[in-house]
Amino acid sequence: MSMTATASLSREERDAILDAVRDFARTRLAPHALEWDQQKHFPRDVLAVAGELGLGGLYVREDVGGTGLTRSDAVTIVEELAQGDPTIAAYITIHNMVAWMIDRYGSEEQRQEWLPGLTAMTELGAYCLTEPGAGSDAAAITTSAIAEGDTYVLTGVKQFISGAGEAGVYVVMARTDPGTGSGAGGARGITAFLVPGDAEGLSFGPNEKKMGWNAQPTRQVILDRVRVPASAVLGSVGGGFAIAMSGLNGGRINIAACSLGGAQWALDRAVRYVHERFTFGEPLAEKQAIVFRLADMATELRAARALVRDAAHALDALTTGDPDAPSREEVTVQCAMAKRFATDAGFTVANEALQLHGGYGYLQDYGIEKVVRDLRVHQILEGTNEIMRVIIGRHVLSDTSR
Repeated sequence: MSMTATASLSREERDAILDAVRDFARTRLAPHALEWDQQKHFPRDVLAVAGELGLGGLYVREDVGGTGLTRSDAVTIVEELAQGDPTIAAYITIHNMVAWMIDRYGSEEQRQEWLPGLTAMTELGAYCLTEPGAGSDAAAITTSAIAEGDTYVLTGVKQFISGAGEAGVYVVMARTDPGTGSGAGGARGITAFLVPGDAEGLSFGPNEKKMGWNAQPTRQVILDRVRVPASAVLGSVGGGFAIAMSGLNGGRINIAACSLGGAQWALDRAVRYVHERFTFGEPLAEKQAIVFRLADMATELRAARALVRDAAHALDALTTGDPDAPSREEVTVQCAMAKRFATDAGFTVANEALQLHGGYGYLQDYGIEKVVRDLRVHQILEGTNEIMRVIIGRHVLSDTSR
């Protein structure tokens, strides 16, 4: 089915969408997840099927093929996808961030040029902010964009870029105001650019050898005097950092939802296993220590899910201009809380599920160890969980000081 519902979905529409996504995750992702992980295979053909379902433009307006959903609806979709394969679900969320940025900040010409292919996932997107020397401190990027006539020349290196080498368009954050030293231009000197995947001077490092997320490529993006027209500026000159930060709230709740889906899959497998596994004459499910552990795992996931959905509702309210919406700062804090709690809880639950499987959990064939490896990086990307604590803690201190 093609998901072309409006942002305000009926219960029936929402259920139909989730049924389609659940079927896609069960039939097109889950049966192949282990093979893709082991072979480091990026399934572009399956992503094209996801595009047919409307998963390539979840928050993009419908005039360019988007689905136009709310963040609240999207996090439930992402969680279902992650039960099939957290790695592919996570890439789909990154792709959607790129599509959303173009839809939200792009000119009409940019929207018409890029979004039909992105929403169909016949073209893929990649987001280029992080650099070898600029991770959590995103304002310290040094990739430069020098104006030359009616063009810009981009030079620099981006690090840990999902989809690098496969994407048709790269949203690249570069410094148009270099200041007087490394990163001296600060946040106000950063501009976003749309760089085509076949641009002259654009190249990529080798696919990184990673602990998890093996079914999506992660490479350096190398810009060696890549020349783009001034019309490639996304938004306004100097407005790139604001674009980058605006994408983070959605990115954080999406990666949190990925953790929920992967961890729920692991918990479900653990429940099945303890019913089947007998030790000392009785099933593991009859042992109180096991029952207590499963209870804690389920409780952690339910609490995490509530935080994620609450943050998604808050972000929707802010985006739609709801007069009762929390402030932008409060929404950022809610998204940080959801990301920190859900990714920590997700990894812990998956790791506990592995432990409950004993030695079998350590075997690749059972799939549990893959989920543990995949979910570990969620505590690092979209802002490390230490940075989430900084955001939350500063807000708490600010509140109590007033």
